[in-house]
Amino acid sequence: MSSNATSALLLGGERTSGESVRKQNVLAACSIANIVKSSLGPVGLDKMLVDDVGDVTITNDGATILKLLDVEHPAAKILVQLAQLQDDEVGDGTTSVVIIAAALLKGADDLISRYVHPTTIINGYRMACREACKYIQEHLKLDVNKLGKPGLVSVARTAMSSKLISLDADMFAEMVVDAVTAVGVNGPKGMVYPVKSINVLKAHGRSMSESVLVKGYALNCTVASQQMPRTVKNAKIAFLDFSLQKVKMKLGVQLKLFGQPACLSFL
Repeated sequence: MSSNATSALLLGGERTSGESVRKQNVLAACSIANIVKSSLGPVGLDKMLVDDVGDVTITNDGATILKLLDVEHPAAKILVQLAQLQDDEVGDGTTSVVIIAAALLKGADDLISRYVHPTTIINGYRMACREACKYIQEHLKLDVNKLGKPGLVSVARTAMSSKLISLDADMFAEMVVDAVTAVGVNGPKGMVYPVKSINVLKAHGRSMSESVLVKGYALNCTVASQQMPRTVKNAKIAFLDFSLQKVKMKLGVQLKLFGQPACLSFL
């Protein structure tokens, strides 16, 4: 037997509680999970989203999909924020965390329908979480240092299997592992460079299979003349804190030079 309670708030509006409200929240969470569940896994499908201004986004990333949705239900917004937090903290598993959260809410709703107290359900979920983490630590945990490069390449290849670069996953997996290991502990001082030190430079006009890993710094600039050298060995690089671009004179400014020496000194 269901019972709903409604009371007025001091600042306007109403506060509603009861079985129907709980089921609406669970339904909203499951609706969000149903949107992204087809994008889960190595064979997950991409989704095309068009915003209000007509910009098209094609992705299978759960956080990106949910961020582009216009969600109004409070319970659904919580799952959207959960996916965003997962993306900020871990950078992966955004779709999985939404699907798992919706499944836990649906299971809790079924238990409440069987007159199980919510506190008992919460304690059971927390106990199951501790046991799951313990099992992972004891039986499923692997030391990254023991995997070796082939194991790391396999991990990277699996992560790319559902992305747009899956056709060139073998090449990009090697490139990613080389890039990540390059920003590890380097030099006699043992400095550790963050993964954010790896930058992706987009160059138009070539295919993805022509991508290369530059162990240095690359600038997306064109040469001023086709006769300029393409490669310089043992080059000396100057870092300037001012622009070398030509500055246009303000209107009304005149420059007068008298004689060849003055012209040469100005140039």
